[in-house]
Amino acid sequence: MARRISVVQDYRHPPAGATSTFTLDERVQYEIIQNGIEKPKGYTVSYHTNPATEKMHFGLSHPMKPWRLTLTNKIVLAYGMHHAMDLYLSRAATNQELSEFHTADYLDFLQRVTPFNIGESEFEQGTLRYNIGDDCPIFDGLYQYCSLYTGASLDAARKLTSNQSSIAINWSGGLHHAKKSEASGFCYINDIVLAILQLLLYHPRVLYIDIDVHHGDGVEQAFWSTDRVLTVSFHKYDKENFFPGTGGLDSTGPTNASNPGAHHSLNVPLHDGIEDDMYYKLFEDVIGPCRQIYQPTAIVLQCGADSLGGDRLGCFNLNIRAHGKCLAFVKTFNLPLLVVGGGGYTPKNVARLWAFETSLCIGAEVHSNLPPHTPFLNHFGGDKTLFPSLSLYRKYDNRNSKQYVESVVIAIREQLRYIEGSPSVQMQVLPPDLGPVREEIDREIWEENEEKEGRRRERERGRGTRGELVE
Repeated sequence: MARRISVVQDYRHPPAGATSTFTLDERVQYEIIQNGIEKPKGYTVSYHTNPATEKMHFGLSHPMKPWRLTLTNKIVLAYGMHHAMDLYLSRAATNQELSEFHTADYLDFLQRVTPFNIGESEFEQGTLRYNIGDDCPIFDGLYQYCSLYTGASLDAARKLTSNQSSIAINWSGGLHHAKKSEASGFCYINDIVLAILQLLLYHPRVLYIDIDVHHGDGVEQAFWSTDRVLTVSFHKYDKENFFPGTGGLDSTGPTNASNPGAHHSLNVPLHDGIEDDMYYKLFEDVIGPCRQIYQPTAIVLQCGADSLGGDRLGCFNLNIRAHGKCLAFVKTFNLPLLVVGGGGYTPKNVARLWAFETSLCIGAEVHSNLPPHTPFLNHFGGDKTLFPSLSLYRKYDNRNSKQYVESVVIAIREQLRYIEGSPSVQMQVLPPDLGPVREEIDREIWEENEEKEGRRRERERGRGTRGELVE
């Protein structure tokens, strides 16, 4: 009689991550242990997102791909970084919140226009008036998209002002070209401006830093005449041939020296091909003095990924680590920090960068190999690394000489001399949504004064005493 052999042999549980048969949670837990990911000590990082934003589609041939956010979030989750952050599902911004900066007629147009009615006479004039076209097309769900990414930035700003977060991240935000009543450069609603207005309710001075390859013109324009926001933009500048054609070295705010905004818009115009070491040294040499002299109480950092090498629309030679060093430098200031996305048109590199910069925010040193359980892993090419050599994609000659960069630093520091320390914090022009608060306070003060006056009169009536002279 043949001996019976057990079908199920003795099974010894291998260590986490050793096989592909483990659950996703076990594999993520393995990454958390390997990368030493834990809640930051002494500060809190919040992560703001809404999956509905990722599903929007600008069009087949349009460079803007919201699904780059999907790739970013998948890498963040695969490394287990979410265990070190407070996660928030952001709500859409309301029309009232959007109207704190944008005009009612522009918002009404965005709300009602669709790909199906845009040809109607009612909307034809609006397409010209509001700069709708190839760069800023009308697509299904446009208003919802704008409301969602703006809602996330507003939520992030409020977490900072309520001291629930020290660093708040919204990679879906950073759309810095949008104007008060005009779309521009793939941007419809300027979430950065609205978030800064929120910060200004609690912070006397905000430093805005933009490291997108394109000039942060929309934010600069919005705060052109105030000294409560110092805008600093690092970008490619070519007035005739590179969008938006603004942001020259001599563009520093209103020319009238009595205008509070004079010298509070700083621009760092660059040529093609700037590389890692030169860019980071320039960043340190500019932002260090800005922080020291202006003394901001909060910072907004726009981390546009189109300044990376190999970007579809960019022309710099930056690698991911160098871009991230700029964020790491700003983090050392230990000030409330809002981190937003922006440009970036090679989605796999955008996702790599923003995932890496998320790790910098939480203080984790992640390994360079993307976790094997990362969704869409094949999309990242054969090496499947977080830090590919981006100069292999397409390298530009560096047209920024050492002398030119030094001259830019000298010019920036000369502008900072006009600031001569932090400006007055007295609010001469209040952010829009502070108006009702002030009216309520004024009414309470008036009522209190009236009550005191009534008590004073009552006391005066009874002050006659024996022996007082009477006419």
